[in-house]
Amino acid sequence: MRLSVHHETRYRFTKPQARIVQLLRLFPGDTSHQTVVNWRIDVDCDARLRDGYDGYGNITRMLYAEGPVDALVLTVSGEALLTEDDGPIEGTDEPFPPELFRRVTPLTRADAVIEGLGQGDDLDAMTALATAIHARWPLDRRPTPTIRPAIEAAADQRLGPRDLAQIFLAGARARGVPARYVSGYSLSGDDERRTAAPHAWVEAHVAGGWYAFDPATGGRSGLDHIRVAVALDAAGAAPIAGVRMGAGDEELDVDVRVGSEVE
Repeated sequence: MRLSVHHETRYRFTKPQARIVQLLRLFPGDTSHQTVVNWRIDVDCDARLRDGYDGYGNITRMLYAEGPVDALVLTVSGEALLTEDDGPIEGTDEPFPPELFRRVTPLTRADAVIEGLGQGDDLDAMTALATAIHARWPLDRRPTPTIRPAIEAAADQRLGPRDLAQIFLAGARARGVPARYVSGYSLSGDDERRTAAPHAWVEAHVAGGWYAFDPATGGRSGLDHIRVAVALDAAGAAPIAGVRMGAGDEELDVDVRVGSEVE
């Protein structure tokens, strides 16, 4: 399957900014399950982009824009081919051993509710964990304004893909299973999807390899997921992170459209 992505992020400032610096995790890499056909990042103002990698092996681009900047539009567009493969995800840059992803962060602590979602540490158990999360918390695609710890999100009734992914991480790590947060794009079963944020899911290291699970849909992730970045939690895999130098307030508007074409 070929997926196309158009992801536009618009910033407006009530007062001109002297400088903007952003770390972009918006460029996917090739894996055994996906091949990037074309991908580009455009900025509507005079800015410098510097390519690199972060500590997790994710492709990054640093953006530097000198002011005065009243507004900024960042556009990501591209296509990727997804291959149906029931095996583990291979061909990724792995600077750390899987054991690192057993580490519990402040965002991925578990409580009794999360620990009670099931038992087991194999492939079937992780699939069951994704299913249990999907059944317990209805999905709400409206983005939450901040990244919430798994325990805080689990106490709410409005959970987005990011929240559900972090609950999965907390549940898996409570069982001693290495698990990591994944940011990217997905159709989530629709012919075409438009949302106000990129998608989020997880990978767990079981049966000798990394397998992807999507608690937002309740099972294994497959042909409709473009993998972009991984980290210990949502904070480490944020698509855009940065600082601005200047007074005033910021208005943010995000539009994501994902389409599909069967090869």
